[in-house]
Amino acid sequence: MATSPLRSLQPGSEDRGIARRRVTNRAMTVLLAVVMAITLAVLAWVLIYVADQGLKALSPQFLTQTPPGNPALTGGGFANGIVGSLIIVGIATVISVPIGIAAAVALVEYGGRFADTVSFATDVLVGIPSIVTGAFIYAIWVTRFGYSGLAGSFALALVMLPLVIRASAEMLRLVPDVLREASAALGVTRARTTLSVVLPSATAGITTGVMLAVARAMGETAPLLLTALGDDEFMQTHPTAPMSTLSLQIFDNAVTGFKASQGRAWAGALTLILIVLILTIAARIIGRRVSSARS
Repeated sequence: MATSPLRSLQPGSEDRGIARRRVTNRAMTVLLAVVMAITLAVLAWVLIYVADQGLKALSPQFLTQTPPGNPALTGGGFANGIVGSLIIVGIATVISVPIGIAAAVALVEYGGRFADTVSFATDVLVGIPSIVTGAFIYAIWVTRFGYSGLAGSFALALVMLPLVIRASAEMLRLVPDVLREASAALGVTRARTTLSVVLPSATAGITTGVMLAVARAMGETAPLLLTALGDDEFMQTHPTAPMSTLSLQIFDNAVTGFKASQGRAWAGALTLILIVLILTIAARIIGRRVSSARS
């Protein structure tokens, strides 16, 4: 007489399998919680240490004055670096964001050989060190037109571009195909569907991705050493002249042997963190308002 497969199972084997899965699930949950706690602890330690060191030199004068001519002197500030960072990164954002979003649209909505080329170029740009990007802009621009904030913007735009493309492409992929199909059923062209349906639906995510790229650009130093050069003593607002940035001033002051300069470097690092934090919060607020308006 044949034995049923169900009867061949040992009593309680199914319960033991469920118990093992529950134990494994709990163990992995605990492991991930520990890893997350360690990551947050390291981040908190860095932020607290930077704040502790930076608040010693941070003052209203730090935000309105330029560094003293002698790095050993106390006082002064990074006002020119703050203005320079906002100008250079602002120009880089104006350059990279439209190109990046357009490339993401071509990659996700149209496909084809051009999309494959865009995807390959994006992967290459992500892997290139930022100092190489600065050297590239130095070779094709600085050698002809000299150091300038505009050259620094071109370098940072190349740094930001692959980040914008990737973030925008991922957000566009998350837009349900039902929306595209409904628009096509109404006789709307693909281009109009992309502009009126797909991009507005992904605005919040794209905005967050753009702000991550801006945060990355704000902290870059290596490409600016070869392009913007820096101008520590004067407030420069014209992008065709050499300009200083917060990251350049932090680097220049941190490597000196003077405590006053190192104090200014810590204050500059804290200021940079606060600027990035403010921009990130602003991006989240804008993204939520756009999502709320559409809903």
